[in-house]
Amino acid sequence: MTLSPEKARPFAFDTEFDATGRVVASGAPIRPVKRTYLAAEVDALVAQARAEARAEALAEAESMRSMALGEIGRAACEAAATLTAVALAHRADSAALAMAAARTMAGGALERCPEAPLSTAIEALAQEIGGAPRLVIRTAGLDEDARSQIEAACDQAGVGGQVVFRDEPGMATAAFILEWPDGRAEFDPEAVAGRVNEALAAALAAENGHGEPLKRTD
Repeated sequence: MTLSPEKARPFAFDTEFDATGRVVASGAPIRPVKRTYLAAEVDALVAQARAEARAEALAEAESMRSMALGEIGRAACEAAATLTAVALAHRADSAALAMAAARTMAGGALERCPEAPLSTAIEALAQEIGGAPRLVIRTAGLDEDARSQIEAACDQAGVGGQVVFRDEPGMATAAFILEWPDGRAEFDPEAVAGRVNEALAAALAAENGHGEPLKRTD
């Protein structure tokens, strides 16, 4: 069945039709219920809305604060690692500079007084070499004045036997070997400097939690 435009009329969604399209039942239009709010109710709703808005704002602020603290923590960890590396490099460079300066000064002192370490060793070994029938001194580059000073140190140490000097051209300046019937002692400035460098590198590595000495890469 076709309805003409003149007979067409609006209907609600609860209108019922039969098989032929005829309206069987038509629901009454739903009219909105108008409600009047009291002033106290309006104040309560406004207060509730404000509380909800405040709670939402606080939650958002707490979330942003947590994110900011996380970023600060990560930045602090990165900065701490960088500062640790910088401090380690600074200590290593300072130690290397100090060692270079010490070796330069020590080398100059040994060049001027090559007999000084030998004289000191003889004084320190006085109880062991005192009374020895023979003391052999192996060294290089000692002139007559230096040998005289060494002989005087032997006399003060109580060496009553013969003091024999053996010139060893291959030995470093101020290096020496002492030999007597009951013992032997030696000194090599280069070997001592190497042991000091190893001990310094091990100390720096241990201070920063490394199992092996750190190596410079520059």
